Amino acid sequence: MSEDTIKVYGFGTQAKNKDLIPVVFLRKKVGKGEVAFKVTHCGVCHSDLHQVRNDWGNTQYPCVPGHEVVGTVTAIGEGVSKVKVGDVVGVGCIVDSCQECDYCEAGEENYCQGEKGATLTYNGPMNPDGTNTYGGYSTDLIAREEFILKVPEEIDPKHAGPIMCAGITVYSPMKHWDLKEGQTLGVAGIGGLGHMAVQIGKALGAKVVAFTRDDSKEDEILKMGADKVVISTDDDQMKAVAGSLDMLINTIPVPHDLAPYISLMKTDGKIIVVGNMVKFPEFSPASLVFSRITLAGSLIGGIRQTQEILDLCAEKDIRPSIKLIDIKDINSVFEALANGGDGHFRHVIDMDTLRNHAAIQSDDATKLKDPVRASG
Repeated sequence: MSEDTIKVYGFGTQAKNKDLIPVVFLRKKVGKGEVAFKVTHCGVCHSDLHQVRNDWGNTQYPCVPGHEVVGTVTAIGEGVSKVKVGDVVGVGCIVDSCQECDYCEAGEENYCQGEKGATLTYNGPMNPDGTNTYGGYSTDLIAREEFILKVPEEIDPKHAGPIMCAGITVYSPMKHWDLKEGQTLGVAGIGGLGHMAVQIGKALGAKVVAFTRDDSKEDEILKMGADKVVISTDDDQMKAVAGSLDMLINTIPVPHDLAPYISLMKTDGKIIVVGNMVKFPEFSPASLVFSRITLAGSLIGGIRQTQEILDLCAEKDIRPSIKLIDIKDINSVFEALANGGDGHFRHVIDMDTLRNHAAIQSDDATKLKDPVRASG
């Protein structure tokens, strides 16, 4: 290990059919304009499961997941003014972008049109050397100041991570397509993203209708602020709300029939897909055409907007429903997610459990081959 690197421990995998195991690798020490922080919590996103198992066909191994990363600043590089040592900060889904294109200039780094586009917190080739990035299932993270988020003091660090992924993913389309007070918002799929969409939509003044496959979560969803819960597998309940929605945030992460949801929309209604990145079964576009319905997609959000949703959640007392877990249970959690979940909306790893893991304590973690740059 050279003087300009630090040893970092994490949990990762080297193949799609292998469990996550303790690993050790190197990060480059904090440089000019960079912030280093000790990771205290990291949310578990459904996309972590997809990436680890290469469901989208783009995973680079070794893969160390985690993009809902929260911790305490341990060092800052030359020129950093946004935060100071000891501050509670977070990093969401991206850690780099060109910072020069029209989208970056507009605060939409997630749509960066630079040569390599935005760099993901993990599984993202890092500018300029192309090395794979390793994420927040690790003891320490380093990122450029521009991609560091300040966690409001009102938010417990254990709650902050999911806001920077699930929260921004549903908030961004509400803002972009101008969800107005008094309009009716539908939320399809009440999991990690959907339960945040219910709370955020209500905070923005919408009437919120939640769509879920069974009634096991109905009372909990209503307590979150939903005005109505509709069982999407019940044809009569679906027909009763036909033509009633101004906007639908579709968070369902697996292939499913979109046609029943199209019938729920008012003329000029907007269906925003944020969950399913695989495929939809074929459907007739006639209902889109005759009701001038917009079918669109949305990808997370920029840094400015992510800070905005953190601040809104602090102001409106919006929090993700979480279960704190030990890092040793991560493979069981992934298995539960693959089978439809275990009833919890979001799992968050207590990263002290990583530091206290036997393999870490004995320095017996699997060494990953390539040192990884912290930022571009």
